[in-house]
Amino acid sequence: MNTSELQSIKQRYNIVGNCDALNRALDVALQVAPTDLSVLIVGESGVGKEIIPRVIHDNSPRRREKYFAINCGSIPEGTIDSELFGHEKGSFTGAIGESEGYFGVANKGTLFLDEVGELPLATQARLLRVLETGEYLRVGGQKVMKTDVRIVAATNVNMRKAISEGRFREDLYYRLNTIPIQMPPLRDRGGDILLLFRLFAMQMAEKYRLPKITLTEEAQQIMLKYKWPGNVRQLKNITEQMSILSQRREITAQDLQKFIPQDPESMQLAPINKGGSTSYENEREILYKILYELRGNVSDLRRDMNNLRKQLDAARNTPIMPGDAQMPAIYRSSDDVQMPQTPSVQDAVAEEIKEPETLNLSDIGRQMVEKALERNGGNRKKAAAELGISDRTLYRKIKQYGLEN
Repeated sequence: MNTSELQSIKQRYNIVGNCDALNRALDVALQVAPTDLSVLIVGESGVGKEIIPRVIHDNSPRRREKYFAINCGSIPEGTIDSELFGHEKGSFTGAIGESEGYFGVANKGTLFLDEVGELPLATQARLLRVLETGEYLRVGGQKVMKTDVRIVAATNVNMRKAISEGRFREDLYYRLNTIPIQMPPLRDRGGDILLLFRLFAMQMAEKYRLPKITLTEEAQQIMLKYKWPGNVRQLKNITEQMSILSQRREITAQDLQKFIPQDPESMQLAPINKGGSTSYENEREILYKILYELRGNVSDLRRDMNNLRKQLDAARNTPIMPGDAQMPAIYRSSDDVQMPQTPSVQDAVAEEIKEPETLNLSDIGRQMVEKALERNGGNRKKAAAELGISDRTLYRKIKQYGLEN
């Protein structure tokens, strides 16, 4: 499409801007208009996606037929099938008569399904059938209806993510996405921001008979660097606010700061798009590392707590016999086989008993010794370490209980 044709389309639909991405979207719309192929328009909220379906319809063979724009996100889930496909009389409470639905009324024309990503799964299945065969059933009906409708859809949802989460049918996505059109966000349109500001300022001045507002050089730079999360819709709102509320007609940087949100996320510089996709590998690696270290810390804590519980249980169940040491068996001599102790265990230890022969030998019951030997496959050294006593003490206990075999 040459420049004169492009400018003619922009003037006809009051489209302001000269960025390459916008021109490309309009070019694709005009190329696909003479066909009946389905079109999916993708872009953030507020970028002006609703202009493209109108351009497609008005430049198609269906331009003399009906055109309907439907916001799928604004129709309740319980009534959306009836709205789109119609219903029979008495099919549900309140159905006092028949309804053709949009697919019936718009026969031979164009339907623009805005926010198509919000459709319920059951409705998505019905829509897929219409796209593939041109056939559908009214709610509560048995007769197969036929329609010849051109579908143009739009969404600001990440469709790939919605498919992976089971919120959108993959087959319907590919059927709608025959011809994709990407609408650029305002932050990527460069000088178009100032052109749009001048248009909105002029419209407000003419509508309310006010002097037109302008921007200082510094204020223009702030406008260009702002991220515009609300895109064109947000720019229009802010321009209208300044036109009414600002005392001065030349807006300075300080004046502009009063109307632009000051949250750090929105005030960051708009990123420069170099054609590559955003990578989150570094952030993902950092998150994995944190989770791995956290898992190790939890495992260490669980092990330490189990050791402490065993030692405290042994001490709690140990009878103190006359003549024996007045400390539980978890306090071992220096020549005992030592188990690793955590700081919490060491804090509980008042002092370490240095007399292995005076350890309380009656505090270990026959059942505990048997279980310790059984758990360690008869290995006395490991069993002694688990019980918190020396090898010699365990050997004497084995003889006392007759456990040599």
